[in-house]
Amino acid sequence: MDEPIATQRRLGRGMIALAWIAALGVLWLFFEDSLERRAHPNRDLQVAPGASELVLQRNRAGHYVAPGTINGQPVVFLLDTGATQVSVPAHLGAQLGLAPGAPMQVMTANGAVTVRATVIDELGLGPFRAVRVRGHLNPGFRDDQVLLGMSVLKHLEFTQRGDTLILRPQAR
Repeated sequence: MDEPIATQRRLGRGMIALAWIAALGVLWLFFEDSLERRAHPNRDLQVAPGASELVLQRNRAGHYVAPGTINGQPVVFLLDTGATQVSVPAHLGAQLGLAPGAPMQVMTANGAVTVRATVIDELGLGPFRAVRVRGHLNPGFRDDQVLLGMSVLKHLEFTQRGDTLILRPQAR
């Protein structure tokens, strides 16, 4: 008689443990998504057809990051007015269709780095497109963010209000 009761108790404890694991899994997914949204608030950026401006929210680190494309492939740009050119992590070069060119020295916040020159056939950021953009492949970058430097940003007008950055084509 005691054996069925013991079996039921074990099953009950197992079900309670599974319920806790499921609850913790749901909480983990919720908080992971919440943290990702704070790190990349513009990840689901929607741009209306014919739009002439791009509105970005600052992330929790104080940077503006936005989804875009290089040669039709999706990337995440970190807007960097301190960067002269577009700086692509070298490990992304092949999948983005970028050919490594001549080596060159660039100055970064971490000192001098040898990079490989490249030309980006097409770059997209929201409603904006640029062709034949000079950039470089940087072997020092470990993550997948692409620094969007002044070789592209110089063609845009910036307006910053609070944690919002509005980009428009430069008036001619």
